[in-house]
Amino acid sequence: MLRRTRRTLWIVAFVLLILAAAIYLRFKAPPEAARLLPESEGIVYVNLRPLRALVHKNLKPITRAPDYQGFIDATGIDWERDLEEAAIALHRMPDPHGPNGPVAYSMVLVGKLDGKALAHWLEAHANNKETYDGHAIYSIPSEGRTVRIAQIAYDTVAISNTPSTEQIHSMLDRHRTAALPFSGSTLLAEHYSEMPILSVAWAMGQVGLPFTENGNISVLGMELPLAANTTFLASVHWAGALKLRVIEIASDENTAASQAASLNLLLNLARGATAGLSANTANNSLKEVLKTAEITQHRNRVVVNAALPQNLPIELLNGATGSASSEDSNSGTK
Repeated sequence: MLRRTRRTLWIVAFVLLILAAAIYLRFKAPPEAARLLPESEGIVYVNLRPLRALVHKNLKPITRAPDYQGFIDATGIDWERDLEEAAIALHRMPDPHGPNGPVAYSMVLVGKLDGKALAHWLEAHANNKETYDGHAIYSIPSEGRTVRIAQIAYDTVAISNTPSTEQIHSMLDRHRTAALPFSGSTLLAEHYSEMPILSVAWAMGQVGLPFTENGNISVLGMELPLAANTTFLASVHWAGALKLRVIEIASDENTAASQAASLNLLLNLARGATAGLSANTANNSLKEVLKTAEITQHRNRVVVNAALPQNLPIELLNGATGSASSEDSNSGTK
């Protein structure tokens, strides 16, 4: 009897150990939405659940464009209300003057969806339909491009506006192995472990691509001394308050030192340029970020840390919903 009890205890302990290991791996793994993304030059991810829980009472009512309201009426989906996670892959285009511009996108959106209503809307607006791995892929024309859309789970949609079907096929292929905690793209495997715990938004890779002009990165009209193919790791995480961290991975220590010096100079210029701005919510937030920003060098990395204003999530969500409502019903798929 004692031997049987000991054997039972060993089995229970082994099962609990396996469960603990599985929970730990899932906790350390990238979000599933990001693991579904295809190979790319950059990845941007945002988890809207904690942000909505924090600021939902402070969001402004919005007036929607008629076309977008028609999309909501037809599908029951309101992206401003129902979107919970968004993972976006950035693909550099060989011809920056082509229909996709310098960057094409592949996205995984997670939220509250009415699958049947969405399928009916897609059927009505698609000019082509393909079946791949048991999933319907709808092709919708949009401003000289083709946007491909597939619902891959009850709450998940894959979207890509790349010139070929390779990227959306890849997302459907990855969906078969999504249960594996460390599946995903090469970029995700290389850098996700460096993201802070409790990050509500993060980005990695050549995430400056959408802001490139003449081969350089421009932010708020200011050209940064950084090439478009610079690798960044950025995150917004909770550490007693919302914190911003941006890391530039330079080719060597000397380059990192030079970049840190140049960015500190630009930071001081930006502080001076914004000092005389009138007091309003947007300007005050910008001044607070610039005031708390610190730029340091650690070997071949340039690290920027700053505190984010407490009301910034409200401003961002209000701004996002306001801009989204001005677009047509295809705005979520361009």
